[in-house]
This record gives sequence, structure tokens and C-alpha cells, in this order.
Amino acid sequence: MLSFPTQSITAAAVQVNGELDRDDAVWIEGDTRPIKAIRLTGRVSVAGLGRFYFNGRLAGQAVAECTRCLQDVEMEVGAESHFIFADSETEQDGDPDVYPLTIGRQGTSVDLRPPLREQWVLEVPAFVLCSPDCKGLCPTCGAKLNQGACSCAPQATE
Repeated sequence: MLSFPTQSITAAAVQVNGELDRDDAVWIEGDTRPIKAIRLTGRVSVAGLGRFYFNGRLAGQAVAECTRCLQDVEMEVGAESHFIFADSETEQDGDPDVYPLTIGRQGTSVDLRPPLREQWVLEVPAFVLCSPDCKGLCPTCGAKLNQGACSCAPQATE
């Protein structure tokens, strides 16, 4: 579970031990989604009037293409996570470091999914290499040069 009623947090800090599924509705088209669910551990506590603080860790695995040879590369992704949530009445509008509390049928709650998604997207490397000495693809024929030289004539450099 990654959503907590504020009443339960106000009474005492809440331990978090949950997962964000790769098929959750929070994901946006174009996001690098995890292979399996992202694991989130930590705790949510009160941080002042109408404010709540999450402190914990996210961990998961992602797949991305090698920037040079386009081969799929699996990687571990993990990070320390710190999120602040606030009631819109107690917080200045437009602060990008503060997430709004969710208001639903069960009342006001802290939903960890949006900031977790955001941090995941920032933590997954934009440029990935399958190995530091990846030779990439031949610019002429597209052959995978890690598997050996292609039959194209060498290009002259000026």
C-alpha cells in the first residue's frame, strides 16, 4: 500500500513497505518502467501543521537500450527518497519540491505513487552502455561491431 490516510499518520508515524506495479495508472507514456514492481520502504511522519514527510528507499530493475549498439541492458536502480507533502491551504502554490495531499472519498491522504514515479524516472540513467568498451554499430551497414568487424570498406578520416 502506498497511500495513507492523514489521520493514521497524525496518530503515529507509519511504516511503509510497499510496491509500485509497472502497470499502475501513475505511469506516463514514454516513462522507462521497471521490469517488476518498484520496492519502497521507509516511513511517513508529521512534519508540521498540514505537512507530512516521507523518508525511505526505492529499489527496482529497469531495461534500457545501450546507447551505442542498441542491445537491451538490465540494471539495478535504487535511491534514498525524501518527499514532503502539504495541504494546499498551508503551502505556497508552485513549490516543485512539495507534493499535494490527495483528497478522495476516504478523506485526505498521502499518496506516495506520484513522487515515487518522478524519482524513478530521474534515477534511471538516460545513457546506458552494455560495457565500457562497446564498439556500437557500423554507421554504413548497421552490423554489431561487438560481434566482429563488418565487410564495409573503412572510411577515410580527414
